[in-house]
Amino acid sequence: MEPSVKLGVYSALEGVEWQELVGFWQFLDRETAFHSLWTADHLIPLFAEDEDAPCFEAWTATAVAAQATERLRLGCVVTGVTLRHPSVIAKAAATIDHVSQGRLELGLGTAWHGGEHDTFGIPFPSAGEREDMLEEAVQVIRLLFSNRAPVDFSGRYYRLRQATMAPPCLQQPHPPIIVGGGGERRTLRTVARFADAANVIGGVSTARRKFAILDQHCAREGRDPTEIVRTVVAPIHITDDPGEASRVHQRLAVFTGGDSSDDVAIGSAGQVHDVLARYADEGVSRVVMISLPPFDFEQYRRVSELAATFS
Repeated sequence: MEPSVKLGVYSALEGVEWQELVGFWQFLDRETAFHSLWTADHLIPLFAEDEDAPCFEAWTATAVAAQATERLRLGCVVTGVTLRHPSVIAKAAATIDHVSQGRLELGLGTAWHGGEHDTFGIPFPSAGEREDMLEEAVQVIRLLFSNRAPVDFSGRYYRLRQATMAPPCLQQPHPPIIVGGGGERRTLRTVARFADAANVIGGVSTARRKFAILDQHCAREGRDPTEIVRTVVAPIHITDDPGEASRVHQRLAVFTGGDSSDDVAIGSAGQVHDVLARYADEGVSRVVMISLPPFDFEQYRRVSELAATFS
């Protein structure tokens, strides 16, 4: 029996025109076996060669994706807590949960790209402060999601005074809260304390190391680690051309965690299948395929055939 791992698609919102994006999402929804669709929370293009390339906003795009698709689960893979107050994130999430008829998943993280903050005049606190903000933000959102009565919260960064969520989320008790990031001391501790799922970036060896550290945090926090869904964002690319495989690996190196080609799902169909099976053996429930434009529909069809075998 094939191990169970679902495949998703991380859809970059840069270097592409709007109608092309919507068409890509609808193709994934209607013509493939992918399980989920994820947007990226950036305000400037990070991978496009043209620094003036289009770059669409993640939560607006996710709302449209919820309307444009019918089947895919969806969300912003890592919502930077520096860019929005958690109460605004919670309201947006509840709204999109209704628009999508219960298909939203909520990804949160510390944000990492100081340049885009500087460009738009948004404060970019130290790494430690951002970790503190993330920990408080997850608590605020869980509190709003879990209570029908007015709630209060008093933290260092965020406060609520008799705040309510109406309407509540369609999913009950609420959409899954995913904390993204591989910070071994703080981020993974926040996962162990408050999250429903963890998301890390990298190949099989990176996933193994990060989730072993998550297990250690769970033991210290008294949390059953099997309660936490484990997900990975990583390259997936099928090709029989070693030169092409090398070029893709180099282009997407930021998403491989520094792992060797043996640990990354880039290569022949057999190689990609084996790497996905190894992720599953590590307890990974979902692997999200990095997607940068231009979108090669035939590549997604080939990967989709593998996705069908793992479902």
